[in-house]
Amino acid sequence: MFPGLYVAAAGGYRRSSNVAEMSAPRSLVAATDIDVLPEDRVIEQRDGYLLVRSPSNPAHYWGNYLLFDEAPSPGDAPRWEARFDAEFGQEPRVRHRAFTWDRTGSGSEAALDEFARRGYVSEESVGLVARADRVRAHPRENRQVVVRALDPAADADEEQWSAIVELQVAGREQGQDEPGYRAYSRARLDDLRALFRAGRGAWFVAVEPARGEIVAGCGVVVTDGRGRFQAVDTALDYRRRGICSRLVVDAARLSVDLYRAERFVIVADAGYHALGLYESLGFEEEERTFGVCLRPRE
Repeated sequence: MFPGLYVAAAGGYRRSSNVAEMSAPRSLVAATDIDVLPEDRVIEQRDGYLLVRSPSNPAHYWGNYLLFDEAPSPGDAPRWEARFDAEFGQEPRVRHRAFTWDRTGSGSEAALDEFARRGYVSEESVGLVARADRVRAHPRENRQVVVRALDPAADADEEQWSAIVELQVAGREQGQDEPGYRAYSRARLDDLRALFRAGRGAWFVAVEPARGEIVAGCGVVVTDGRGRFQAVDTALDYRRRGICSRLVVDAARLSVDLYRAERFVIVADAGYHALGLYESLGFEEEERTFGVCLRPRE
């Protein structure tokens, strides 16, 4: 079952009183994707798919999407698009379309080609998992930086939270609009801070002590003992210095001590350069999932 599942209700949203009717995702990646969504998220069961919506952040591609039970077949693209438009058509701020499926196979090549011809980008994600007792320090981890959790309370650590936004903006993908990405990043962090204020994890930073500068950061959202990492970022000038490995390990250990995390999940793009680093820290690949996204034209 989904913890904290919400459904639409007159005048707002209410916690579902019959969560058992919802089909929990088979995929650990899909399940933890939902774990990290904001408190006002809406999850609704449909015939053959789940509707996933984040009213507080309509620009979040993977906070507003359809999760299908099966991979697409040739001819599904227009049908899936019609479903998406029907679900999100009343929210003009949702300017993308995003689909994923609760299977670890990619789907047929013909079906993916069909989405590609319509302008979609295919996304292959690797789900890496480590039990808490298997997370281990890297022999070349950086011992100079100081790792700590930011205070999620309103008006607390505001300069540091703003620094995390700028860190994420600096590391955004090429071609992504800077003002739009900054607004998305700020909204996403605000949503996560609400989870952290509820005791469901923290945002951890690595600080260079001489200058007091935040040089790396990541979030860990803990749900029923599983900790899902969020946005592991290191400032460009500080990469390849063992800071990321130190941050991930310390964040995991603190999440065990403070939030009773029992295992950890990291989800990264299949071509991400740090996959080998995560494996050196005790994480093992458990599954690969796929999705397609049509991003808005600027």
